[in-house]
Amino acid sequence: MIFEMMNPHRHTDQNVAEAATVILTRERAGGLQVYLLQRNPNSGFMGGHYVFPGGVLEPEDYHTRLFQAHSDLDLEALDRRLGGGLTSARALAFCVAAIRETLEEAGVFLARNEDCFEEQVIELSRLRLTGKLPKGWLVSLVRGTRWRLTLTALSHWSHWITPVLMKRRFDTRFFLAEMPADQICRPNLRETVHGLWESPERALTGNLVGKIPLSPPTLVTLHEMLAYRRLNDLQAASHRRPGDQAILPRWVPLPEGAVIIEPWDPLYREKDIQIDPGRLPGAVLAVGEPFSRIWYDGNIWRPVRG
Repeated sequence: MIFEMMNPHRHTDQNVAEAATVILTRERAGGLQVYLLQRNPNSGFMGGHYVFPGGVLEPEDYHTRLFQAHSDLDLEALDRRLGGGLTSARALAFCVAAIRETLEEAGVFLARNEDCFEEQVIELSRLRLTGKLPKGWLVSLVRGTRWRLTLTALSHWSHWITPVLMKRRFDTRFFLAEMPADQICRPNLRETVHGLWESPERALTGNLVGKIPLSPPTLVTLHEMLAYRRLNDLQAASHRRPGDQAILPRWVPLPEGAVIIEPWDPLYREKDIQIDPGRLPGAVLAVGEPFSRIWYDGNIWRPVRG
């Protein structure tokens, strides 16, 4: 099978779960930092790896009329800003899921209510840390209240689809957001067991030495972010990025491990790609060097030359 940079309108595989992820960013001492969460090692997908906050869309995220009435963007403005080839209703559902999951996994709520923001966020944080946050909590919270989801805090970054040969697959929209100054990040200690703020360069270095094992899309995203030193430059770049192309990597299994081939690799469209596992240890690239292949070495994903 040939993999490609694909149009999401052609994506019809019912075994692929839709998901949303938020790249929380901030600026410290003149440099960018991102928030990374370590998934529970017992997780069935990317266990033990560091990722951005996020998760799958739930049926409750599709309450279009309710969330439209409690958001700071109308559907027309949302379509222009974050649509990315989606219908307005689906774009809204992805944004709702992104905001909901960021609270559930990282304790950060991209929403506002001038009447009771601090008190209710404290209560939501208490419930998430005790495992008592009920299903559908966001619908219940906004219904009949003055809560407004801050969709304007989100900007599009990328759209990834898990390789076909992987057991669990996700169609994920990656959003960029600035960390609210009046909140703190904290893992929920169930799905996510550790969290840290780190610069893209230090996170990538930590991955290479096995201290901060990154998932492949996280690795690629942090590499992309090396080009930006200031938060406002990163935010400006996000508004110029195309939203209607999905990145669908190719999975090449090896006797031990695998290699992911990204769509920008010269051999991506070849029917058969031959990889010599013995050469991979000497092909690992330093942080900052461009790459189109990622080698799964034990529990670490390492960028390698083709």
